[in-house]
Amino acid sequence: MLDETEIHPLFHGAPSSTEFKKLRKRIIRNTREAIEQYGMIEPSARDGAKPRWLVCLSGGKDSYTLLAALHELQWRGLLPVDILACNLDQGQPGFPATVLPAFLEQMGVPHRIEYQDTYSIVMDKVPEGRTYCALCSRLRRGNLYRIAREEGCSAVVLGHHRDDILETFFMNLFHGGRLATMPPKLRNEEGDLFVYRPLAHVAEADCEKFARAMHYPIIPCDLCGSQDGLQRQQVKAILDGWEANSPGRRQVMFKALTNIRPSHMLDPKLFDFANLSLDAEGFSENSKQKETGP
Repeated sequence: MLDETEIHPLFHGAPSSTEFKKLRKRIIRNTREAIEQYGMIEPSARDGAKPRWLVCLSGGKDSYTLLAALHELQWRGLLPVDILACNLDQGQPGFPATVLPAFLEQMGVPHRIEYQDTYSIVMDKVPEGRTYCALCSRLRRGNLYRIAREEGCSAVVLGHHRDDILETFFMNLFHGGRLATMPPKLRNEEGDLFVYRPLAHVAEADCEKFARAMHYPIIPCDLCGSQDGLQRQQVKAILDGWEANSPGRRQVMFKALTNIRPSHMLDPKLFDFANLSLDAEGFSENSKQKETGP
């Protein structure tokens, strides 16, 4: 076992196997990489106060992994922010409301538990047979923004991982007719809060292995997970098939999202095709680059 005096309580009882140590280091490394690459650490205020993050917990494997990774980075002096964990209890029937508060108390994690019955609103407004995700997400996000403002937080921090981002890209491609996904960092419409996704580079499989190995009290999402035929489930199945046939395919596709060439796409808003001209020697700029190399 790890020496419990040398690690945050969220890691107490961690397996001592080499495999788990590599997993933990990979998750911490990937999380730190995303935080630094996308500029998630804001400067401290003039009075020296550190930024405060509202870290959103659903009780799923991803949010537990997020919480642990951020606290280890903070504990090691690599994340100069104050963390406030938050769970929004949306009134789902059978939701184990005492699990997260008890866990956070035991771990010594500052937290806020908020009850808002958005479940009844979703069930009332969404016609039978339609998916709940869009309305549920809007209601949840609105409440989280409100809580962040009330708590003096500068950012709402979510547990979406690499596979969530990749799946959203393909959902937009297949069903939305656009190339877009969840950005690792964005500013809300009101312009007063950031939304961060520090697990942007972390694989879902790593979140699953980590949370299970740590025996965190995982709470399933009965509202969304009970619906068959969701677009995200269909896309996940496609990606699972590709990954099974060609291991590592997910990471290659994810890398493509970080390596976009506007001049080799078809959006005239991103590249001025109309004003692309030939040079004096009769070669286009693209042809010239191809001849001389990058």
